[in-house]
Parts: sequence; structure tokens; C-alpha cells
Amino acid sequence: MMKAEPYKISFITVNYNGLADTISLLESIRNARLSFAYEVIVIDNGSLKDEYSLMKHQFPDIKGYYNRMNLGFAGGNNLGLEIATGEFIYFLNNDTLLPNDADNEILAMLEVFALDSRVGGISPKIMYYKHKGMIQFAGCTTLTSITLRNKQIGYREQDRGQYNNCAEIPYLHGAAMLVPNRIIKEIGVMSELFFLYYEELDWSCRINKKYKLVYFADAHIFHKESASTGQDSPLKIFYLTRNRLLFAYRNRSGINRILAVFYLIAIANSIRLIKFVFSGMWKHVGAVWSGTWSGIKLFSKKNLS
Repeated sequence: MMKAEPYKISFITVNYNGLADTISLLESIRNARLSFAYEVIVIDNGSLKDEYSLMKHQFPDIKGYYNRMNLGFAGGNNLGLEIATGEFIYFLNNDTLLPNDADNEILAMLEVFALDSRVGGISPKIMYYKHKGMIQFAGCTTLTSITLRNKQIGYREQDRGQYNNCAEIPYLHGAAMLVPNRIIKEIGVMSELFFLYYEELDWSCRINKKYKLVYFADAHIFHKESASTGQDSPLKIFYLTRNRLLFAYRNRSGINRILAVFYLIAIANSIRLIKFVFSGMWKHVGAVWSGTWSGIKLFSKKNLS
């Protein structure tokens, strides 16, 4: 049964040397003229200078602070959760934008939670901002047990209404996740072991053990991330390599865990190493090697699974 009083949402975003993008997001929230009570929390997560103070001057109603140390995606969002008071938490990447009709769309997402207490999280349709009409996310398939491969539904397709039906999904998209605060208090926050990449997949697996996750086609956001497929940086290669191993170890068990870790190290990472060696990309070679070794070392840590 829906509550008579307005819902209160805590928007949380993490800024890292992204002042212009974050200001654009804050403007989109303000321009949406939301009818429900809400708060906006910005964690400036180790930027080279205090960008939060500049945002606070322009948007005096925001909450948050400048944290001198970069705690990664999960760590920054978890800092925001410590001061959030909303019944629902809407995690948004700082390079996203709410549409002008966000009020009706968010209320529609809240209705889903009201009608089904088994729903533990929602991600809306995510559209590329720089590529008009192109979809980035319209749901996803489950990662395979051993190779950890899946498909992001609608990826780089023009939106012709082909994904206008809501559906259960195995994982939320980190760029936009609406989650009841009660679920977070029950399940726990995102793991800070990952630092960058795979943390929302890991968190989704934990939530999905007890609750449903939903792709909500009747709401959307715009994401400034480019649809072009350029060469990943060595830093990204390091974290993707390490965190695939970490994800496999935490979310697989028994023989599947052994096979998944073996596949990633002996096959997937080896193929990647050979590719970078023949391309003369020695920094990327080092990133795969160090990422693999870092992942192996993490396995020995306590409370990893």
C-alpha cells in the first residue's frame, strides 16, 4: 500500500575531478522540478582540489563534503550513504542527466516498490547523451558461470521502442540505481575491495539472493559516456583484470569457483597478454600481469567471500 505522504529520495553522486559534469547533473535535478521531498548528496572523492565548495556555492542546498582521499566508486557512494536520510537512494554517475520529465518517471519507479516488496532495486533505461536516440542499457543477461560473459541488452542500438517492456534483470547498472534504504541496511553497502569496476555487479548478486532487480523501461536517464570503443587505459585494464578474479572468487563456489578462476588466469588473461605483447603495448602487458597477481593476493585476505 502506498504511503500517503511524499517519498523522500536521497540522490547520491560521486565527483572526481569532474566539476563541469557534476554541475550539469545538479542543474538537471533542479530543472526537473521534482514534486517529492528529496536531498542531493555530492561526495568529492579525492579531486585534485576541493570542487565540493565550488558546487556548494552554486547549489547551497546540497549536502556532502570534500574527501581528500579517493576511495573509489563504492567508497565514495558509501560515504554518501552515511549522511543520507532518504527512504530511497538514487545512485547516479556524475556524468548523467535527469530528463525534464524525471518527476513522473521517478514516481512511477517508486510505485513499483510500493506494489511489490520483493523488488530490491531498479535501473532505468540508460540513453547515450552524445548519440541521440542510442541506447546504452535496457537490461542485461546473467553472467555465465565460468567465463563471466554476458550481454548488455540494447547496447548501442537505436531506440525504436523495442525495449519498452519492464523486466527482471540479474544486475543493476552502476550509472543509475534506485534502491530502498531498508534493503541497503539489510544487505549492506557496496564492497570497497573493488575500488573501480564490478562493485555494482557484486552488490547486485548480494541483493538478488533475496530480492528482485528490475529494468524499468518507463524511466530513463542520459549518460555522457561515449559509445565509441577506444583502447582501454592500463589503469582500466588493471582493475578489470583484478576485479574479474575478485568477483569470481566472491560469487562462485565449489568447482565453479575453481574453474572460473582457472579460466580467467590461464586462458582469458593469457590471451590478453599475448595480444598486448604482439601489439607492443607494454604498459598494458604490465597491467594484466599486475592485475592478475593482485587478484591472487586478495584471495588470501580474510572476509573476502
